[in-house]
Amino acid sequence: MTADQHQNDPEQDRMTGAEGPRRVHRSGFAALVGRPNVGKSTLTNALVGEKVAITSTKPQTTRRAIRGIVTREDAQVILVDTPGVHRPRTLLGERLNDLVRETLGEVDVVGFCLPADQKIGPGDRFVAEDLVEMRSGRRGPKVIAIVTKIDLVGRDVLAEHLMSVDQLMDFDEIVPISAKKGEQIDVLLEVISAQLPEGPQLYPDDQLTEESRDDRISELIREAALEGVRDELPHSIAVVVEEVVEVDPDVDAFTPVEPGTGRLVVRATLFVERDSQKGIIIGKGGSRLRDVGSRARAEINHLLGRKVHLDLRIKVAKDWQRDPKQLGRLGF
Repeated sequence: MTADQHQNDPEQDRMTGAEGPRRVHRSGFAALVGRPNVGKSTLTNALVGEKVAITSTKPQTTRRAIRGIVTREDAQVILVDTPGVHRPRTLLGERLNDLVRETLGEVDVVGFCLPADQKIGPGDRFVAEDLVEMRSGRRGPKVIAIVTKIDLVGRDVLAEHLMSVDQLMDFDEIVPISAKKGEQIDVLLEVISAQLPEGPQLYPDDQLTEESRDDRISELIREAALEGVRDELPHSIAVVVEEVVEVDPDVDAFTPVEPGTGRLVVRATLFVERDSQKGIIIGKGGSRLRDVGSRARAEINHLLGRKVHLDLRIKVAKDWQRDPKQLGRLGF
């Protein structure tokens, strides 16, 4: 069934009490899954209405299950943006795939993202097989097919793709959308909300994400560092925020002062796996590192609502993607 065919029963979400009919409130968790680069993070940001997940053209940009929160009068949807499911080549890749599977076992709804501009391939079938298996042994989550990037194809191509998606598995709904253009985003939110169980609001009205301030800052720095790099380097970059501190600029850069009375300094370390990669990130005469700092600082300024001084350092953590101890230190 497509979103256009989806019709809500006006009485479906109503209950009769002593004071007459009232709307049922729904709340729960909806995971967005799919292979890398299908638009999960862009869609998460579009649904939340603010940037809570970084985006990039590089595959496997998302490395955590990032929660974005959408609060409506009749529902609260906790979106879980997951890493792209892929054939792992490192221990990090294995852990990311495991994270996705663990997440799917804990949510009420799964939004399976399938880009309209690419034919269904082995990666999509791999995800579908996991979902079918999950629903066969017990009461699994509702599964919605989300056909992303419809702005990149014509109607005939989209119609053909929708038929292919319909044959992939037994979906509860199929919704074509364009997160970039904002097409059908409201429809998708309605469909997801309708599939959630009845329940109370879980988060305050003004909370948009569960991500901590430091985690969001580290991700913004990594997003800036991903811009313009190629080959294996995007996968080799990790960022750790060492501290966010208010200092007295008239004394020195390390004397803390009361919040709101000094200059806010963000100190972070950018890790790569080899010395050659360190040179690429720094660039000729430090030009590339300055560009990364400038891009990241603008985003961090917006996030924190004030100007910050960004102190970036680069270190080599040899083959950290394959080293369990280093993965643990870096938060994986």
